[in-house]
Amino acid sequence: MPTKATQGSAGFDLYVDLGEKPFIRIKPGESQRLSTGIALAIPEGYFGAIFARSGLATNQGLRPPNCVGVIDSDYRGEVGVGLCNDSGEVRVIENGQRVAQLVVIPCPDVEIEEVVELPETDRGAGGFGSTGTK
Repeated sequence: MPTKATQGSAGFDLYVDLGEKPFIRIKPGESQRLSTGIALAIPEGYFGAIFARSGLATNQGLRPPNCVGVIDSDYRGEVGVGLCNDSGEVRVIENGQRVAQLVVIPCPDVEIEEVVELPETDRGAGGFGSTGTK
């Protein structure tokens, strides 16, 4: 079961379920899909976002290959967690280890409308550093 580490935790820790295997190895540059052994029913109007665990990402170079996984509210299959090894060393994941965190986030139902022009703003089309670095 996903758990919160503390009362103030934003996310639920997700644990790997390797079945009978005590551990797996992830080679440098390799990505693997890991089983969690769970399925979820995310409430309508929300989605589940799967984020890296900061300790695994910072200390071991393990992160989701798509950076943030998305679980739609109508998905009912098993929750998988992809991990990519960005380090130069083989990493070991043990059965039952916390490998990611799940945050349930509101997702408003919006409609996309095609227009010829967009409304003006002070920022305009400025992007990628246009607002400064400090």
